[in-house]
Amino acid sequence: MLSIKNIVKQYAGHRALDNVSIEVEKGTIYGLLGPNGAGKTSLIRIINQITAPDSGEVFINGERLDQKHIERIGYLPEERGLYKKMQIGEQIIYLAQLKGLTKHEAEKRARYWFGKLDILDWWNKKIEELSKGMQQKAQFVATVMHEPDLIILDEPFSGFDPVNAELIKNEILELNKKGATIIFSTHRMESVEELCDSIALLHLSHKILDGKVKDIRNTYRSNTYMVAYEGNKVNLNNSTLFDTIAETQDDGYQRIKLQIKGAAKVNDVLQYMLPLASINYVEEVIPTMNDIFIQTVSKPQ
Repeated sequence: MLSIKNIVKQYAGHRALDNVSIEVEKGTIYGLLGPNGAGKTSLIRIINQITAPDSGEVFINGERLDQKHIERIGYLPEERGLYKKMQIGEQIIYLAQLKGLTKHEAEKRARYWFGKLDILDWWNKKIEELSKGMQQKAQFVATVMHEPDLIILDEPFSGFDPVNAELIKNEILELNKKGATIIFSTHRMESVEELCDSIALLHLSHKILDGKVKDIRNTYRSNTYMVAYEGNKVNLNNSTLFDTIAETQDDGYQRIKLQIKGAAKVNDVLQYMLPLASINYVEEVIPTMNDIFIQTVSKPQ
């Protein structure tokens, strides 16, 4: 749905994006990741036509990005943009009209969403009277109520308690199920693993990693396993089959995290350990997206 080709963006003496290319498939949830200053917000602003690239192109559904596409995009910025002195219901209707809805349709959809997110009682309140979480709910409604094809969410869970974060997460999944393509920028790696089909990782203005979440995690597998066994601790430090990474004890089990060496297999490790201990379970330790994020951005560039 979204094709970003060789984008370059320069601000005075700082290059925010350096030849960045990304492909977002229709109907997916796509994670846009990176440490602070990586270029994520610069790229999001280009997609929303808030700023323009110095070079490169952006296409939506095969068409070069144009002013007409604005109505089909919903954008939740990290720095929230609601008018503090304006009544919340009036404001949401106004913003929806800017996206092409009639006033009647805007009010109808706004009241539907306010009811769904349990904020109808706040309809006549001003934004400045709301908690941060309530403001975030209102901003979310403004982002999605015109039923955009592409939804861009920059840190959507910021300011939410766990209950409301779960509520918004379920709404994101429901919108995606109905056909919306979603770009999701966050520092919460557990949300990335739970929600995203694919990701791109930006660092120092460059794209340094992209692909499907499952494929990326498999690529970073390191032949590491967790083995739990019963009984007293066994000395396993002299094995030529594996290196011991960590040992812990919990709920009556000894647990050893180990990395298998060379061409050895997990069955070789089990054959080595069985005469020494009663094995309870063996589990491969596949790196999390948080592990991969830290490992990748920590490499010298």
